[in-house]
Amino acid sequence: MSTTDLPPLACPRCGSAGEGYAGCARCKRADVPVNLVPPRADLRGLTLEEYRGGPWGWPAAMPVAPLSGMGEGNSAHVVLTADGDKVLWLKDESRNPTGTHKDRAMTVGVAAAVASGASTVVAASSGNAGAAAAAYAARVGLRCVVLTQASIPPVLAAQISAFGAELVTCRDRETRNRTMEEAVTERGWYPLTNYVLPGAGDNPYGNEGYKSIAYELVRDLGSDVDAVVVPTSGADVLAGVERGYRELAEAGLVGRVPRLVAAETATGASFTEALRLPDRSAQERAAVRWRPSPAFSIGSSAPTWQGLHALWSTDGEAVAVQVDEYMSEHRRLPMISGLFLEASSVVAVTAARHLMRRDGARRVAVLGTGSGLKGLTGDELGVRGTEARS
Repeated sequence: MSTTDLPPLACPRCGSAGEGYAGCARCKRADVPVNLVPPRADLRGLTLEEYRGGPWGWPAAMPVAPLSGMGEGNSAHVVLTADGDKVLWLKDESRNPTGTHKDRAMTVGVAAAVASGASTVVAASSGNAGAAAAAYAARVGLRCVVLTQASIPPVLAAQISAFGAELVTCRDRETRNRTMEEAVTERGWYPLTNYVLPGAGDNPYGNEGYKSIAYELVRDLGSDVDAVVVPTSGADVLAGVERGYRELAEAGLVGRVPRLVAAETATGASFTEALRLPDRSAQERAAVRWRPSPAFSIGSSAPTWQGLHALWSTDGEAVAVQVDEYMSEHRRLPMISGLFLEASSVVAVTAARHLMRRDGARRVAVLGTGSGLKGLTGDELGVRGTEARS
């Protein structure tokens, strides 16, 4: 596949030039998973007042020309709690076209696929990324293949199929990723997601779309945000938010970069465990045992370097939340806020509440990555009702 119309990629850790979509080969040999990145955007001369929101609100900030977006971005900042000068906002990404934050990456990733001359795109996904990939591929007439597992929620499987994508069910994550690697290397399909284990990160051009989360936070909430809490798996979003804030700071558009917090389920808390190790060399080579959980779209067996860098560079931290704790919040939150979020998002809400109680953080923004309609079944949520009597 040709990438001549796309900017060059390089490793943010070792600085070596790279190509392809499987991360930095040099760092992989050193047992450190790192994704490649394009050059950072130069935002000098731009103003927040003219920023229209979403990845394409500043077209020059993206690595590829805009292509048929669907109004992604500009998600609402909903106040969850306000007590004096303490405020907790939820950035509600469920309002994006396919219902999750993945739309920000896929609108850019699919544009990169078109720029590279691809005719087929492929994604390995537990659901949300696959749905977004299928939607944006359909928008521009590309064939889309989504590789998943039998555990995919039925609603997400139906959504992917509705967009005309080919849904292929694999036995486990290893088989899924190996199948995708063969599709990329042998068939020339364009990869929109990660396909190596341990994961290095999703499509590096698509990931640039996540910078727009930071742009919108600064435009709408200003510079006085103490922390941003992000549900975290491979940390594509976390790293994208850090890159967005860094670009704004370099252009003088934000007074300070807030602390970033990786919110993880305790069943796959690789960043939390890594940061407990004594030095950065050990941290970037950490590994944990990943187990499935109701927060099916987050958790990982190893941290990525770019995610660790986002935490190191902002004096951030990782917070692991137990399943019973975030599922209790998952049942409670809709009844007190009117917001029904996927369990992965509620992991971050729970972590944000911890942060505000423990550290006295005043102004905290938490990323709500997707709608609860996509994930758990009624039985798992404990649906209650009474039978009408005639």
